[in-house]
Amino acid sequence: MVDALRTALGSVIRGKSESIDMLLIGLVAGGHVLLEDVPGVGKTTLAKALARAFSADFSRVQFTPDLLPADILGSQILDPRDGSFSFQPGPIFANVLLADEINRASPRTQSALLEAMNEAQVTVEGVTRDLPRPFFVLATQIPVDFQGTYPLPEAQLDRFLLRCGIGYPAPEVELSILYEHSKKHPLEAVQPVAGTSDLLAIQDAVRQVKVDEQVGRYLLRLVEATRDHGQLELGVSTRGALALFRAAQATAFIDARDYVTPDDVQFVAVPSLAHRVMLRTDARYGGTTGNAVIHEIIEAVDVPL
Repeated sequence: MVDALRTALGSVIRGKSESIDMLLIGLVAGGHVLLEDVPGVGKTTLAKALARAFSADFSRVQFTPDLLPADILGSQILDPRDGSFSFQPGPIFANVLLADEINRASPRTQSALLEAMNEAQVTVEGVTRDLPRPFFVLATQIPVDFQGTYPLPEAQLDRFLLRCGIGYPAPEVELSILYEHSKKHPLEAVQPVAGTSDLLAIQDAVRQVKVDEQVGRYLLRLVEATRDHGQLELGVSTRGALALFRAAQATAFIDARDYVTPDDVQFVAVPSLAHRVMLRTDARYGGTTGNAVIHEIIEAVDVPL
């Protein structure tokens, strides 16, 4: 099933196998994914292809500065005939929610996703309602130095299991894309390869992937190294350690293994941890990035034999 999903998504986003794997890792791990990249590289198309491949209910919200939390969560609607109120669900009540250009909305609207992403439920007018299962948020974000954007707060970033990008395609791949799109959009050819019940079964299976204690200790040494690093003001929390643990299990699963290796941990360490650390001011203005710090930590921490 994983191979079929890779094929389906690869027919839409060509030459980006690692980005597709990251998306699948986030999905089967039961987390959420933040795609951060420049406009026009296929982030929205990838989200739509994923929903089609799973026959999942799909909603897209275009985040803008004037978007309100009720536009996402839903609200109470008055029936003028009898004066009663009824709840009108918002677009968040779907299996796959595409939060497009999430950093264009105000922090107030961004925070509307916190409860949903952490607990798969929303609270409106004092009433808590469960979201459909599975529930997966795929958010896209343009770089924060573009005009009209609001940097995501740390609490919001921490809700994303992975943060990754897509990048520009290779010239040969981009040439083939031009000719394919001249005939029809590749998204039209994507057929369902699984259902939402299959995805729930996969997510349960991921939790059964074995993690040896030595690998678990290695994972924690990576996390602890972020808390003592001289260039970091804020290290990775326990939620971040759990995210790395689950992402490593998902990595082993999509590679058809029932056990995690240190290589699995290293493969997802940067997309799992880099967005959870806060650089010191001097490091940030010196050109250091969270990705570079995590790479440095991976090189410095001894790998178990």
